[in-house]
Amino acid sequence: MAGAGAARLTVLLRPSLAGTGPAYAAVAAGLRGLALDGRLPAGARLPSERELAAVLGLSRTTVTAAYDVLRADGYLHSARGAGSRVALPAGRPARPEAEVSSGADRLDLTVAALPAPAVLLDAVTEAAADLRPLLAGHGLHPLGLPDLREAIAAHLSARGLRTTVEQILVTNGALHGWDLLLRSLTRPGDRVLVEEPTYPAVLDAVVAHRLRAVPLPVDSEGWDRTVRAGAAKVAHLTPDFHNPTGFHADSRRRRAVLAALRGAVVVADETFVDVGHPDAPDHPPLASLGPGVVTLGSMSKAFWAGLRIGWVRAEPELVLRLAQSRAGQDLAGPVLDQLVAVRMLARSAEVLPARRRLLQQQRDALVAAMAEHLPTWQVAVPRGGMVLWYELPGAFSTRLATLGQQDGIRLTAGPRFTLGGHHDRRLRLPFTMPASSAGAVAAALAGLVAQLDDAGATTVVPSRWTA
Repeated sequence: MAGAGAARLTVLLRPSLAGTGPAYAAVAAGLRGLALDGRLPAGARLPSERELAAVLGLSRTTVTAAYDVLRADGYLHSARGAGSRVALPAGRPARPEAEVSSGADRLDLTVAALPAPAVLLDAVTEAAADLRPLLAGHGLHPLGLPDLREAIAAHLSARGLRTTVEQILVTNGALHGWDLLLRSLTRPGDRVLVEEPTYPAVLDAVVAHRLRAVPLPVDSEGWDRTVRAGAAKVAHLTPDFHNPTGFHADSRRRRAVLAALRGAVVVADETFVDVGHPDAPDHPPLASLGPGVVTLGSMSKAFWAGLRIGWVRAEPELVLRLAQSRAGQDLAGPVLDQLVAVRMLARSAEVLPARRRLLQQQRDALVAAMAEHLPTWQVAVPRGGMVLWYELPGAFSTRLATLGQQDGIRLTAGPRFTLGGHHDRRLRLPFTMPASSAGAVAAALAGLVAQLDDAGATTVVPSRWTA
């Protein structure tokens, strides 16, 4: 791991030294914030105490005291002859927030999902009638109901991804499909390329299968251009309205990433593809640009999260292999849910445009409210999806989420979306609440920040937004 130069640290730490209080505490807080934010990656070598003291214009005793604090807290490891290297405390959870609400929260900002559209009740009524002729059968369809497989194939083909029924496996959501792919294509110890940040459950599945996660940095502007497949067997990508950054890859970047990842099985997660906002450009499905690309899809975001229907689109041989693999889990999905999904897909032309307009309005309302209440928070406004990936003026999103739990405000801090527990300067906010609630949401967050300010917990470090 490359070292962190003293000159660069001088620039990064200068804002931390501008406040009051002991200089050693300011240096320690600044370095801790940089580690949590990922700007000082775990393993990076820090300058010697003498060197850093010289460039900061401080005494060596001050820097030594700061390093001692970081060692005691687990943010620094030192060894004779090897210097001091950045670390993250072993006892600190990399993804700290619990995902299950207690039901007593006054504001839950951890879930990016819309209420069901009104027509869902009509679809349920119709599906109940459709169920009658199927009751004489066993009800187990490992590949999915034939009618639903046909509907999904038609849905994908209409988007420019020509698909046959034999290429579709119906799953209990996109994450179920991801789990089946890992079960079928990897063995413990294999390398899997995953975006960082990414949806937490994607990482959780990699860990559960005892695989080695290889991070692919991504932000609102795209994937790291140095991406290489290396020895990775599988690569998970989210080209459409990436969760949480909102990145939407254009055709050129899609082709470039496929060329760079040649040799790995590329899995394109299209969970958010149907919730591009009205002003979002259309780009070709990743699987239409290269052979062997596997597609994950879901009805959770565009239709309703309570309808646990997803799919895998792959070559027929792999589809059969995945169906055999699921036998150790659930045998098949619920028949009634699949019949409802058939009816909802038939209403796509009615439901999806309305959902897209609603999300755009809610996005704009939350962005405006946040700009009013928290003007120092910055965001690249996405043109689709359901979340905003805010950059805070300091590395304190974990502390904000912890404080929020005490006040009944549930937040998902940036480290929850990473492998190593950094991105603590980031906070994901869904814009799935009514537009009329945006002001209350922003005001509640501003109230939490004020409490942290009073406690002196909002260490400010420089960012690309303020440089």
